[in-house]
Amino acid sequence: MGTKRFIVWVAAFSILALPVFAPAAEKGHDMGKGEKIFSGKVGPWTAEARLVDMKAQMEQSGVSAKTAERFAGKRHLMLFITDPATGKPAAGVAGKVVVTGPDKASSSTVTLVVMGEHIGADVGMPTPGEYTFRADIESPGRKGSAAFSYTLK
Repeated sequence: MGTKRFIVWVAAFSILALPVFAPAAEKGHDMGKGEKIFSGKVGPWTAEARLVDMKAQMEQSGVSAKTAERFAGKRHLMLFITDPATGKPAAGVAGKVVVTGPDKASSSTVTLVVMGEHIGADVGMPTPGEYTFRADIESPGRKGSAAFSYTLK
């Protein structure tokens, strides 16, 4: 297939897919505010953790039920890390979160990725019960950690 023909096909599919992705694009990566599950200090920073039910978010955005079902049991963890001196999002922060499930025997570690004004990751929470989170955050010359829990109903 020639380059021009390929570009025409990509353009056509992009236009056809636009109505599906437009509602999500209006919100950007915001994903709604989610449910606040932590507010407090993480080392030298002030932090707020929020959890978004990805399946519910997909259903609200208008995707098909089949597509939304692929997100069952997944949540998006967002950590808003703020420099208390300036009140602005902390620059250069990164980290990991260890998530321990209700059975206390299984845990997983996720890397937090910069996503606009928060750092976040998708976490699997397939069964109801209490989940514990241990966040280890760092930036050049600074470190902090916090532990918090959330009960999934």
